[in-house]
Amino acid sequence: SLTAVGPGVGAVVAYAAVGGLMLSVSPRLALVVLLGVPALGVLLGPLMGRLQGREAEYRERQSVLTARIGDLAGGLRVLNGLGGKGLVADAFRRDSGRLREQGYRVGAVTSWIQALGVGLPVLFLALVTWLGARQAAQGHISVGELVSVYGYVVALGWPVAFLIEMGHQLSRGVVAARRVVAFLSLEPAPDEGTREAPAEPSVLYDPASGVRITPGRLTALVTAHPSDATGILDRLGRYTPSDATWGDIPLTEIPLTQVRARILVADPEADLFAGTLSAVIGVPDTDPRGAGNRATSHNAPTPAPGQQPTGADEAPHLTAAINAAAAEDIVRALPDGLKTQVAAQARDLSGGQRQRIRLARALLTDPEVLLAAEPTSALDAHTEATVADRLRAARQGRTTVLAATSPLLLDRADVVHHLVDGKVAATGTHRELLDSEPGYRALVARDAEDGEAAEEGEPAR
Repeated sequence: SLTAVGPGVGAVVAYAAVGGLMLSVSPRLALVVLLGVPALGVLLGPLMGRLQGREAEYRERQSVLTARIGDLAGGLRVLNGLGGKGLVADAFRRDSGRLREQGYRVGAVTSWIQALGVGLPVLFLALVTWLGARQAAQGHISVGELVSVYGYVVALGWPVAFLIEMGHQLSRGVVAARRVVAFLSLEPAPDEGTREAPAEPSVLYDPASGVRITPGRLTALVTAHPSDATGILDRLGRYTPSDATWGDIPLTEIPLTQVRARILVADPEADLFAGTLSAVIGVPDTDPRGAGNRATSHNAPTPAPGQQPTGADEAPHLTAAINAAAAEDIVRALPDGLKTQVAAQARDLSGGQRQRIRLARALLTDPEVLLAAEPTSALDAHTEATVADRLRAARQGRTTVLAATSPLLLDRADVVHHLVDGKVAATGTHRELLDSEPGYRALVARDAEDGEAAEEGEPAR
């Protein structure tokens, strides 16, 4: 709009002025000029509408493909391990090919509009000049007036070309603006919770899987399909609509603010924002320039009163969270320790370091209920054992649920639920299930072998 308004107003004024001057020479020629530009708009209108439709489809496909590139980059290591890189690459190649074909269709319409924007004003000039020459030959206007008509029409060429180009650019701008407006129009779903959350720590229950979480204990979920376990955590954390209950009260009937204040779902891929390491973990910088840069998890709960101190009192809690996540070596290795600037998504840290930073951030909030999916999957066996011991100690007496298949974590759990096809098949301690459940034993033994291979082949992270 800013680009079009100034020159666009000038083009309209020039168009009207030329029309007025032409009227003093020949009403017939003035009528051709005044009706010619609207006629050009009628000719180009269908092309503009067609461009909008194809441009909108192209932008939508482009955004989906761009998001998929990010997903692939983040999960390339996992895809390699599963042997699925070639399959996903083929799918991406097909999708990008479709996007390219759509781009060609957008380009075809755009080229027609640009060609007509240049060609139509020239044809328009030729038409008016030819009509003026006929009138001069018939004696209706003088040769001097014919020259004037030619000059007027030449002067009109740029405004006409600009109006066509302006229509093209505004047509494309409308496509982009609609996407922005659609995004800005998004509203969170209304919180329809009407019942108070349990006053005391209470049982969390997921009827879909049969998982029952006893308060104050460390519970583990073991399954051959990680998506089953993460689905349970999302239901218990009320990130997915379900019939899950908290102390016999449906989670959907509890105000979301109360759920978020007491239950934390620690996403293994949660965003890490740029800033100092202390801010990334969750303690604001004392420097005023860093004020407000509290890089907490996107699903971190609001600390309940008395649950997490602020200001200078946060330092001991930060140290304790870093210790529980076995992340002291990360702090020591950085040039300025906790004040070291960390890039967005902590790209300057390794995968194992990022995982421990996320765990420290979750532990710092000290939620009443902590639900974590594979919190140590990127760690070597030695570091994982340290985290397992410290995590159990740090969460003593608090409700903690871990989705994992690592024997090092499972051996520290009070209760282990073995899931088959998303439902509880057996419950007990890790050692009890090893003795009584062949499927559980095979699953856990495979994970132990993978951990030993990693320990032998990779340095500690």
